[in-house]
Amino acid sequence: MTIPDSLIAEATAWRRKLHACPELGYQEHQTAQTVAEQLTALGLQVHRGLAGTGVVATLENGPGPAIGLRADMDALPITELGNPDHRSTRPGVMHACGHDGHTAILLAAAKHLSRTRRFSGSVHFVFQPAEENLGGARRMVEEGLFTLFPMEAIYGMHNWPGLAAGDVAVNEGAMMASLDSFEITLRGRSCHAAMPENGADPVVAAAQLILALQTIPSRRLSPLASAVVSITQINGGEAINVIPEVVVLRGTLRCLQADVRLRVRQMIDEFVTAFTTPFGIVGSIDYQSGYPVTVNDAQQAARVRDGALTLLPAERVHWNSNPSMASEDFACMLEACPGAYFWLGADGASASAPLHNAHYDFNDALIGPGIALWTALVEQQLMLKSSP
Repeated sequence: MTIPDSLIAEATAWRRKLHACPELGYQEHQTAQTVAEQLTALGLQVHRGLAGTGVVATLENGPGPAIGLRADMDALPITELGNPDHRSTRPGVMHACGHDGHTAILLAAAKHLSRTRRFSGSVHFVFQPAEENLGGARRMVEEGLFTLFPMEAIYGMHNWPGLAAGDVAVNEGAMMASLDSFEITLRGRSCHAAMPENGADPVVAAAQLILALQTIPSRRLSPLASAVVSITQINGGEAINVIPEVVVLRGTLRCLQADVRLRVRQMIDEFVTAFTTPFGIVGSIDYQSGYPVTVNDAQQAARVRDGALTLLPAERVHWNSNPSMASEDFACMLEACPGAYFWLGADGASASAPLHNAHYDFNDALIGPGIALWTALVEQQLMLKSSP
């Protein structure tokens, strides 16, 4: 499949403009305006306002089913340390996850498909706000995405450093982990550090609990059941000679199976009690349930694979490889509609840093392959039937 060089150049310009003007979740007003203007110019039906700044555009081309293609639009609260010509102009905000590239690729795919029209049916182009821990996908679903735009399947794509540039990876079943965050409060009795017998030390209890929590994945679960429990913040105490009253631990839980997720949460509750009571500490835990496991429908994942195989040799299409323990809110769309989430490899000469790194910049060499992938998927899924 040949994507015109002029379209790739245009999409690259869009991408760099978006990179220079990043916007945080639910604040993507300028981004949404740019997206809507480009889609309107193509003659597509454009709907704005889902999840505040979401944009959905529909391309119809005769009778047939409808499918959805989704891109995320939001940036991250990170100060960019790289120095490309299109460096972020907004202090403390940058596109460190490639959502500028995802948006530009989907815009260009809409333009290409509106020209070629080698399909029969409808394509809904879904530009989602607030993917980064803000639940934009869930909000779009709750506000009627699949009611307003009925579709038989929806697909999402993410650039993926660590996979060769232009390669495709997709799984049937789990693709990315669930996400829960938690806050554990350990309340003891403050006292002079020289006389610990007069108090109840939450610091010692916290140390024991942190170590014990790491035995949940390694000793309480089967080695085949994937889970990660990470304590990422420890806060307590103000004076060097005072045992504090309270220590607060914060962390995250990642799992690849819903039943394992529930079991680990129950184990954490048990551990908080078991490793605080002997120290005279009162422990409590507050969970914030995040994204579910990103689970691909087997049939739709196979269609992504088969579409990629029309463009790439078999060794560059990675089928049922290891899922990631990172999380993705596209999972909320997959709970409501069959579909598949896949990775487009991003390693290469211009791949400068990992995702969420202050030196990251999207690899523009992926723009052409990304447009081709979306096009191949649409043309395969909505195959144009020959007249009898």
